[in-house]
Amino acid sequence: MPLETARDGPVSIVPYDPSWPRRFEKERSQLQSAIAEWVVGGIHHVGSTAVPGLAAKPVIDILAGVHDLESSRACFAAVARLGYLYARYRPDEMHWFCKPHPSRRTHHLHLVPAGSRRFHDELAFRDYLRSHPRDAREYAALKRRLADRLGHDRNAYTDAKGSFIRARLERPPAGEK
Repeated sequence: MPLETARDGPVSIVPYDPSWPRRFEKERSQLQSAIAEWVVGGIHHVGSTAVPGLAAKPVIDILAGVHDLESSRACFAAVARLGYLYARYRPDEMHWFCKPHPSRRTHHLHLVPAGSRRFHDELAFRDYLRSHPRDAREYAALKRRLADRLGHDRNAYTDAKGSFIRARLERPPAGEK
């Protein structure tokens, strides 16, 4: 059942937690068992919790590449059995789920066509931050400022990060590794 009107909890940025990669691996294993027949581009840890040392919302973001949005609807029941709730968020780009509830999230699942720009960009931005620690620190500072200012409006918070992300995907700074 879609979460059209569910109340979101506030955005909170916390220091990096070294348990995040293990939490992802546990979830990846369960997802792989449940939805392998729909996954074509792998199941990836993305977002800030996937970048060692980066402050983040304490929510594990998971990207699963699928053939297309229409055929991947067939796995919704399997995802729901793992405790994920579907929400109509950017439905032209992905199927988005949260777990266990919008007011207390531990995981986000993004089912995204593996050939799409969004799929590529999610992985590219994660990899960029992993290899550019100065920009990762700048991104953490930006997220803290935005959470303080926009923490009760998740869409505004997410949209406000867009120009930073686009700038790094389009023209990474030269020289830093």
